[in-house]
Amino acid sequence: MEPSVLFLHVFNGLVNGAFYALLSLGLAVIFGMLRVVNFMHGALYMLGAFGAYILLQEAGIGFGLALLLAPLLVGLLGMLLERLLLRHLYALDPLYNLLLTFGLTLFLQDGMRLFFGIQGQPYGTPGWLRGAVDLGVVVYPTYRLFVIGFSLLVCLLVWYALERTRLGMVVRAATERPDLTRALGINVDRWVTPVFGFGAALAALAGVLAAPMRNVSPLMGADLIITVFAVVVIGGLGSILGSVVAGFLVGVVTALGALFYPALANTLVFILMALVLLLRPAGLFGNPEAS
Repeated sequence: MEPSVLFLHVFNGLVNGAFYALLSLGLAVIFGMLRVVNFMHGALYMLGAFGAYILLQEAGIGFGLALLLAPLLVGLLGMLLERLLLRHLYALDPLYNLLLTFGLTLFLQDGMRLFFGIQGQPYGTPGWLRGAVDLGVVVYPTYRLFVIGFSLLVCLLVWYALERTRLGMVVRAATERPDLTRALGINVDRWVTPVFGFGAALAALAGVLAAPMRNVSPLMGADLIITVFAVVVIGGLGSILGSVVAGFLVGVVTALGALFYPALANTLVFILMALVLLLRPAGLFGNPEAS
């Protein structure tokens, strides 16, 4: 096998891993801090892609500004849904949250299908990211390299903000130990809605990045959400670092699986999940107490 073919599949795996990492990072933020299994995450990813498409078609706003505006709008929608619906179920069995977010997923998908149809819409690659870069071992599209680098930068900034800043410490304390945090005089309720909105915005950001590469369609999130849940389990429920590492690991493993044994490519992520759970039930970076 030519080395260039192997490197091409590794880079393709890193691109897929970039989407997995951003999506699972948003899920980990929401689950780790709110204990909500957000099945709606795939639909929020889809709304991010449609947000970029609508901004371009209706307002002439290009990709660069859409990277900021679409996640902001979807994040505000997530905050609204949390305030109006999810907040009332926190005291109940987590299954109620799962069922509610599943119902919202169907509502959002059918709503977009009503306006844009099932076939989806094309979104062109931004002009400043067209072309290819010669990496020595392989010539690779500039936009895909941008996706890898941008996703890594966002994941690093989120990890740093949550783990290494005073704001992140307050947010984690307010959501992981709410009673104790209230006793220290901190208003816990003020952090819950912004955290959910932030997780939703991360999903939308992944959607905007995916728009130039994939057909913008109402079901584009449904194709990914099960794999993303598996990534979160592999990394460890609620683990920020685990979700990022597992996202890129799953992307590369599935890409190499498609190269060497295509018949198992779609099931490799679940085989990997089973092996991780057998050896480390809490996931690669999970907290055994949380599991």
